[in-house]
Amino acid sequence: MNKPNIVFILIDDMGWRDLGSFGSSFYETPHIDRLARNGMSFSDAYASCPVCSPTRASIMTGKYPAHVGITDWIDHGNFHPMKGKLVDVPYLKSLPPEEYCLAQALQDGGYATWHVGKWHLGKKGAYPEDFGFEINIGGCDMGSPGANGYFSPWSVKGLEHASVPDGTDLTDYLTDEAIHLICTKEDRPFFLNLCHYTVHTPIQANPDKIRKYEEKARALGLDILETFEEGGFHPTERKADERIRRRLLQSDPAYAAMIETLDDNVGRLVDALEASDELENTLIVFTSDNGGLATAEGSPTCNAPLAEGKGWMYEGGCRVPLFAVWPQQIRAGSRCDVPVTSTDFYPTFLDCAGLPAKPEQHSDGVSLLPLFQGADGLDREAIFWHYPHYGNQGGTPGSSIRMGDYKLIEFFEDGRIELYQLSDDPGENHNLADTELERANALRKRLHEWRDSIEAKIPQPNPDWREAAISNRR
Repeated sequence: MNKPNIVFILIDDMGWRDLGSFGSSFYETPHIDRLARNGMSFSDAYASCPVCSPTRASIMTGKYPAHVGITDWIDHGNFHPMKGKLVDVPYLKSLPPEEYCLAQALQDGGYATWHVGKWHLGKKGAYPEDFGFEINIGGCDMGSPGANGYFSPWSVKGLEHASVPDGTDLTDYLTDEAIHLICTKEDRPFFLNLCHYTVHTPIQANPDKIRKYEEKARALGLDILETFEEGGFHPTERKADERIRRRLLQSDPAYAAMIETLDDNVGRLVDALEASDELENTLIVFTSDNGGLATAEGSPTCNAPLAEGKGWMYEGGCRVPLFAVWPQQIRAGSRCDVPVTSTDFYPTFLDCAGLPAKPEQHSDGVSLLPLFQGADGLDREAIFWHYPHYGNQGGTPGSSIRMGDYKLIEFFEDGRIELYQLSDDPGENHNLADTELERANALRKRLHEWRDSIEAKIPQPNPDWREAAISNRR
């Protein structure tokens, strides 16, 4: 069998239920839903961090973020360290040059390697072209489209002078560039790392599409329902007086319009693969870098029934949509309930390409190829997270572990633990830490062993903290 092309579509801040095929009844994603039906959808897929840069580092390296040393979004000194009761730990602000990244491994295996879209893994000198990508379009240190937003002229580095009409949508443009690469490819299999900036803030879309969803919201009666609730305060000194505002249902017309624009472009990309006779020999993987933004910055989406969203240790922060399509190799319409995470893509892509594994590099990942072929499990004990930071969205520093159906979270501010049986309680409403003490202690012990094994940094007390009468508990 020829080596398959690999198209990896990574969306920024897309929540677990932001697709029709994953449960949204307000957003419209017919092209993505049709694509997902042609492959395998994963119900329990996770980003390795509730914010973007660490997950992206995890994908590129096959290691957990704490193992790489990038544990929070890369801000180049504008926000960190953040302080509350604790002080954020220091972390790397660029992908380490010694990492033998996914694109390098595929390039050495005979692949053309293209990056299109968001990178956010360091300044110049740590761009995609420094880690095995032969072509880089739009990848830089920026984590969002910047001051000019999604409509040209853009402020994204490298795209400021793109030859396009004013008002061109960034998602349209990046898809155009990806299609051009496919249509002009050489006689080599290709790895397309298509990382859209959407649906990250600012929430902007075509006015006609926004009006469509305003009318839809009115027709469904969503415009008269209670949309937000307030509860708890942001726990850092920087936001000590700001209450957390949670979205209760999916109803934002502008966000829905952004999702539809993305959907249109995924449809165009798949059409281009089919027109160029590449679709039958292409593995397409679609996912997100963290959960949907539901508790801050306008709270444009809702992840219910999952709790909270981006920046939180709860399921809404880390559980993401994921599906894989590979004609003749993955059964159409299949579903997998095995927990998987961002570290798994590196060994999976090598395995699917018939290339040798690099276990010394992707040491925290497991190939998903057996699942693609119908296996009902993986040779893995647990999945781990370590986020020793205050999230801009209201979350507090912590670590967590998922083993089987159970997930334990340890919060560093007060040392408390929470234990949930996710198969029965995906919304993490019923803390079992006191009633299942033996299980909770065993999971906590395993979590500590894992942290020690990778020398994970733990946040320390803030000597300037003054106890305030505020609470961030759900």
